[in-house]
Amino acid sequence: MNFTVYGSGCAKCHSLFDRAEAAARALGITYNIDTVTDMNAIIDAGVMRTPALAIDGKVVIEGKVPSADDIKRLIE
Repeated sequence: MNFTVYGSGCAKCHSLFDRAEAAARALGITYNIDTVTDMNAIIDAGVMRTPALAIDGKVVIEGKVPSADDIKRLIE
């Protein structure tokens, strides 16, 4: 499973990265997490608010940092 965290590199972006990683580990899945900080790439992905999380190329969260449990529910 591939995750992409979109954002400026702020504290919330790092928190989203950590929570996505925690969710994937808790589920025992194989995963890869990329971070995109380039504003043009963020806009090209259709992201309007950061931080944002995409799972397998689909943006599923924008403008907030959900709990690891919330991310697990999106994965399942």
